[in-house]
Amino acid sequence: MSVLPLVFTSGWASGINAYAVVLLLGVFGATGLTDEVPEALQRPDVLIAAGVLFLCEAVADKIPYVDSVWDSVHTVVRPVSGAVVAALLAGQSGSLPELAAGAVGGSTALMSHLVKAGTRMAVNTSPEPFSNIALSTAEDLGVAGIITFALFHPVAAAVVAAVLLVLGLAILGFLAHRIRRFLRRRAQRREEKRLAAAARPPSG
Repeated sequence: MSVLPLVFTSGWASGINAYAVVLLLGVFGATGLTDEVPEALQRPDVLIAAGVLFLCEAVADKIPYVDSVWDSVHTVVRPVSGAVVAALLAGQSGSLPELAAGAVGGSTALMSHLVKAGTRMAVNTSPEPFSNIALSTAEDLGVAGIITFALFHPVAAAVVAAVLLVLGLAILGFLAHRIRRFLRRRAQRREEKRLAAAARPPSG
């Protein structure tokens, strides 16, 4: 069977939490639960790095505003990770050109990342932190569940990932007004800080 469904699903999941995808795939491969995972993802140094970064993301992703900063930094990281994982998976199976797989994985990761980052901006318009924690936990569990499902039922998992991606894009469009308001407020705060710093008398 073509590796395309697994490539698509891993790309979607990488846009949500790239480190969790690498860690889960590596652990599943290293423990012998599946032979679909390339050796490069099973290396101890890769697993350790992915584990440490996953823990960092698990904390940063649950703190209001910090999560949006983290998302901004990962606008490049997540699509690149999705493309690399997809290319490795394609090279492992030989059923899909690596360049095409990388394009699918990277573009899917970029779209799901934009959905995640935009949704977080909307959530951050609420003053309480509990929605961030709940959403982040749901994302982590969702990534773990769909990657596990994809290794054993790739086509069904790809369908689920596609539905979630379409729903996410629809929700993002609905929340666009709140996101624009969040961006305006953040720009206003930065301007107020800049003016306060300029008005402060020089020391000494």
